[in-house]
Amino acid sequence: MSLALMWEAAAVAGRGEDLLAWARRQSPTGRPLRRETFTAPGDRVLVITWWPVDSTPPPPELPDPPADLVRRPVHRWRFTSVGVD
Repeated sequence: MSLALMWEAAAVAGRGEDLLAWARRQSPTGRPLRRETFTAPGDRVLVITWWPVDSTPPPPELPDPPADLVRRPVHRWRFTSVGVD
């Protein structure tokens, strides 16, 4: 089983590429099993990292971006995999 950490931020209008570049430079402590970065309309950036469920210490969250890059607080979610169909 794995734990998926989802991090989503919405850039200030016209700063989507800057936010994407910033997110790609972030390197949390430890090494995830997998990491994917997505973009979406509205200059949004989503990063999903997968970690072993029993990680010690617990998996780190990506930090908040600089305030001048985002138009609202970052959204974060944690999901535990229950299998692949």
